[in-house]
Amino acid sequence: MSPLCPRTETLQQQGSLYSPMAAHHRRQQQQQQPPRTTPYQARPELYGAFSVVEGAKDKARKLGGKATEEFERASAKAQSKTGKIELYSGKYYAACTFGGLLACGLTHTAVTPLDLVKTRRQVDSKLYTSNFQAWARIYRAEGVRGIFTGWSPTFFGYSAQGAFKYGWYEYFKKTYSDMAGPEAAYKYKTGLYLAASASAEFLADLALCPFEAVKVRMQGSIPNPYTGTFHGINTVTGKEGWAGLYKGLYPLWGRQIPYTMMKFASFETIVEKIYDRLPGQKSDYGKAAQTGVSFTGGYLAGILCAIVSHPADVMVSKLNAYREPGEPFGGAMGRIYKDIGFGGLWNGLPVRIVMIGTLTGLQWMIYDYFKIFMGLPTTGGPPPPAEKK
Repeated sequence: MSPLCPRTETLQQQGSLYSPMAAHHRRQQQQQQPPRTTPYQARPELYGAFSVVEGAKDKARKLGGKATEEFERASAKAQSKTGKIELYSGKYYAACTFGGLLACGLTHTAVTPLDLVKTRRQVDSKLYTSNFQAWARIYRAEGVRGIFTGWSPTFFGYSAQGAFKYGWYEYFKKTYSDMAGPEAAYKYKTGLYLAASASAEFLADLALCPFEAVKVRMQGSIPNPYTGTFHGINTVTGKEGWAGLYKGLYPLWGRQIPYTMMKFASFETIVEKIYDRLPGQKSDYGKAAQTGVSFTGGYLAGILCAIVSHPADVMVSKLNAYREPGEPFGGAMGRIYKDIGFGGLWNGLPVRIVMIGTLTGLQWMIYDYFKIFMGLPTTGGPPPPAEKK
């Protein structure tokens, strides 16, 4: 005879809620299974990564604070040694000269690999198909040393050029402003920037030209014919005299003077526009913000510089590589232009835009940071003249 109620085994098999043993069995299974998570629920396994990120941020803040303290101490120490630097004094122009030396010498040397490939592609557009292919081939043939071919004349030449350019620019800018008077200087400030930068670059290129000639020959010849900067200078002067180091001066002026005019005038204008659109005054912003504006203005100015000066840059490379000893300047330019055509004047423009934009941005940032270090104001347009009452 069948029982009136189900057996215990039957209840356990069916998982009945009325079985204490089955309920206990289910609780044990639930405890053994990992809890389900929803897309909106915190994931404990990520707590460790979050902690690492927050720790890194905290360390970065502490390091930034220490770096700022060290900068302030070093700045105060330097200013105590030099004394107070009056604007437009001899000390002021000396500080600007040294700041320009640092800004141009360091940055141009750092981008030597870019400059090497640009120069070789200008001399022979069929030599490489891309920048990366060029670096790979140079590295396989010559190693890291080969990628930095021409770094020493670059460092010496652009250190001298930067010192002359920035120092003389500050001098001519003040001198021409005084000659024009406050109202005219403010009204025609862009023309003043153009005139001051052109005058400064004219003198700066006299210092740069010999080193530029050696650099182009080192980078444009495979293999490199010189063991170093001064070996190159001695070799060129021994064969061609000192004129051999200056045979690229006219195209260098043609490249650098428009470049520098665009570099300084557009930078001053862009920086002024940036501060006009920011809340408050320039003096309301800290050192990091002001140097950030300098980098932004410099990068944008550098793009314009690269476009304006590129045809002359190509011609400088060609003349230093292919101009025959004693060949007239006009004849050499005509022969080279006939060979490469108008399109050839724009070989290597994309890489030069990247190089010059980065270069110019870093130069203005380093230059203005050094001015802050010495207790001087960052570069910017002149204030408007005081209203007459």
